[in-house]
Amino acid sequence: MAAGRTSENVSSTHNLRRKASGPGVADRAMLSVTFVSAALSIITTIAIVVILFSQSAPFFQQVPVTDFFFGMEWNPASKKYGVVPLAVATLIITIGSACVSVPLGTLVGIYLAEYASPRIRGILKPALELLAGVPTVVYGYFALTTVTPLIKMIFPEAQTFNMLSGAIVVGIMTLPLVSSLCEDAISAVPRSMREGAFAMGSTKFETIRLVVIPSALSGIVASFILAISRAVGEVMAVAMAAGLNPKFTLNPLEGSMTMTAMIVNTSKGDVARGTITYQSIFAVALALFLITLTLNMIANFLVRKYRRGYS
Repeated sequence: MAAGRTSENVSSTHNLRRKASGPGVADRAMLSVTFVSAALSIITTIAIVVILFSQSAPFFQQVPVTDFFFGMEWNPASKKYGVVPLAVATLIITIGSACVSVPLGTLVGIYLAEYASPRIRGILKPALELLAGVPTVVYGYFALTTVTPLIKMIFPEAQTFNMLSGAIVVGIMTLPLVSSLCEDAISAVPRSMREGAFAMGSTKFETIRLVVIPSALSGIVASFILAISRAVGEVMAVAMAAGLNPKFTLNPLEGSMTMTAMIVNTSKGDVARGTITYQSIFAVALALFLITLTLNMIANFLVRKYRRGYS
C-alpha cells in the first residue's frame, strides 16, 4: 500500500514538473496567435507607410516638395498644389473640436465616475452611446440646419459654410468617446488611493484633482488622442459644414476644405489614374499621416512628462 501511494505521488510530482517545465499546446497556440496578431498590425502600418511614400513619389517628381508643403494655394486646374490651406483648415477644425470635446468629455467622465448615482449613470451612459452611434451625415445636416443658424445669430458675418460649425459638430461627435474613456480610466484608479486621501483630510474635490486625475492621466490623455485622431479623419460632417472651397483663411467663420475632404472629393470625381491630380491624393494623405504622427508623438511626450512629474 505504501509503495503504491509512493509511486502515485512520484507520478503526480513528475506530471506537475512536466507541466511547469514548459508551455503546453494551448499556451503555444495562444503565443502564436498573439504574435501573429501583433505582427500583422506592424506589417499593416509598414505597408501603409510604404504605399503612401511610393504612390506620392511620382507627384513630388513633378511638384517640388517646398511648393507642396509651403504653397498657399490649392487649385489643380491651375497646377497649384499648395497643401497649406488644406492643413490649416484641418488643424482649425481639429483644435476647435478638441476645445469642445476635451473639457466637456473630461467633466462628464469625472461626473459619471465620481458623483453620479447608479441610476443617473444608467441613464447617461446609454444616452452617450446612442450619441456615438449617430451617422456622421446626420451631424452634417445638424450643422447646416441648427448649428450654423445659431452661429449666424451671434456672428452675422459668418458664411453658410464655415469651419466653426464643423468644429462644433465634430466636437459633439467625439464627446462620447472622450467621456467614456475618461470614465473608464478614472474608475480604474484603486479605491484605496481615494480612501488614503480622505484619511489625510482631503476633500472630495481635492482627492479628484490631486490623486484621481494624476493617476488616471495616461488613460485620459489616450482619450484625447483618439478624439483628435477621429476629428482629423472626419469627412462627411466636416464637408457638409465647412464646405469644399480650399482657400487659405484663419477665420473660423469662413468656409474651407480639409485634407480628408479633398481626398474623398478628388477620388470620387472623374480623375484619371496616373495623372498628377490623382497622385495628389497620396501626397495629401502622406502629409495627413505626418501631421497625425507628430500630434501623437507630442501627446506621448506629454504623458511621459506628467508621469515623471507625478511619480
